[in-house]
Amino acid sequence: MSLDPVRGAGASGNPGSVAPSRARLAEQGESVKRRRSAEHWIVLAGAWIGLLGLAALGIVLRPDPRGYGTHEQLGFLPCLPMVLWQIPCPGCGVTTSVVLALHGDLRAALVTQPFGLFVVLATLFLAAWATFAHLRGSDVKHELEQARMGRIALAVLVLLGLCWAYKVAAVRGWIG
Repeated sequence: MSLDPVRGAGASGNPGSVAPSRARLAEQGESVKRRRSAEHWIVLAGAWIGLLGLAALGIVLRPDPRGYGTHEQLGFLPCLPMVLWQIPCPGCGVTTSVVLALHGDLRAALVTQPFGLFVVLATLFLAAWATFAHLRGSDVKHELEQARMGRIALAVLVLLGLCWAYKVAAVRGWIG
């Protein structure tokens, strides 16, 4: 007895071996694609809100020429470690770098605080990825579950640490 993927177990067409037709499988696939989890919509909306938030920052803020302190334009206090000890915190310069990147000065963004440029690029990537996944009919939450988020988070933390070390070295005058 041979296997027939269209009619079921037997190629003879035995009515006892019922398998779904290709058309029915296609219909089921389409209905599965249309059903998306609530988390799908939250991730998709979050990606676009992040993108719009960055655009708003680019419109409202002007980069601080010191290379840090742009966040003070939003009403936040100055960086305490910088004020007390002239040592930047891990986030020092990120807002300034983000604003520089949004104003099109990618080189200055990279020199000011590389992590800020990473934030802009990662936000653009996430919004594009979530949008294309949505347009393909995928559930973004399901695709995120397939990603190795632990490894990605670790890589981002290591990058943040390296960028902080760079910023400390730049502020202290150890590098150009």
